[in-house]
Amino acid sequence: MTDAMISAVGLRKSFGDFEAVKGIDVDVRRGEAFGFLGPNGAGKSSAMRMIAAVSPVSGGELRILGMDPAAHGPAIRGRLGVCPQEDTLDNELNVYDNLYIYGRYFGIDKALVRERVDELLDFVSLTDKATSRVEDLSGGMKRRLTIARSLVNRPDLLLLDEPTTGLDPQARHVLWDQLFRLKQAGVTLVITTHYMDEAEQLCDRLVVMDKGLIVAEGSPRELIDAHSTREVAELRFGVAPEGDSNEAMAEKVADLGDRVEVLPDRVLVYSDDGEAVIAGVHERGLQPAAVLVRRSTLEDVFLRLTGRSLVD
Repeated sequence: MTDAMISAVGLRKSFGDFEAVKGIDVDVRRGEAFGFLGPNGAGKSSAMRMIAAVSPVSGGELRILGMDPAAHGPAIRGRLGVCPQEDTLDNELNVYDNLYIYGRYFGIDKALVRERVDELLDFVSLTDKATSRVEDLSGGMKRRLTIARSLVNRPDLLLLDEPTTGLDPQARHVLWDQLFRLKQAGVTLVITTHYMDEAEQLCDRLVVMDKGLIVAEGSPRELIDAHSTREVAELRFGVAPEGDSNEAMAEKVADLGDRVEVLPDRVLVYSDDGEAVIAGVHERGLQPAAVLVRRSTLEDVFLRLTGRSLVD
């Protein structure tokens, strides 16, 4: 048994003259949680569809579970679980039947499907909702049901596209706990997300994609160490008495850190010692209206690598 669940070398995806994925190398190991991060249009979804064996490869080599998706698509899909970004549950059926009928699509014996449905309802804490109609569930319950459905075939590899989009903080943390339990049970996870805290919580390793290319790869800690500083000092000056703009104020404190970033409402000073930055600001007679020292996060890395401009 190989430890390589996904192996891609020079992977490309084109739509006519447009190249969505421009030759990426990806290696996902058994039992890890691997993340794809990137702005809209970065190529994440195109890469995930190739990995799910539902979109043909335009170039390069791709092996999923040791198999070529062009030749063994059905065999690969039979061992995958897919949790799409949009819930595709059958609103006309109750919770139990959504899982039972989906399990029968895989040709699983009726008695075994019933056993698995009971296990999965318990796993996602929906046993008491088994006879409820899907349309009566909350958003968090629907998301948990979608994840349960993706597990009915006992997949070796679970693909999750924006698994917690639209959920409140409590529902997100419940799902994080369930995904962590899956990883502990040996399920390999591949996740796309726009939530940087989610990526930090769930992913052992991840890649940041931009314009069809991988621009960084590593664990969350490795990426922060490589592309940011230990801390960030946030300075909010408000309207300075002398009328200085944030750009002008940034020039006055630029040498206090490794890097300075100017935003409309604040100045960010990246440094390994945020408190020393604040002390230096006050020593120069500058009086910010508010200050905050925080640790660098994956979001700082993401924005530095892909920019702050919106991508349509």
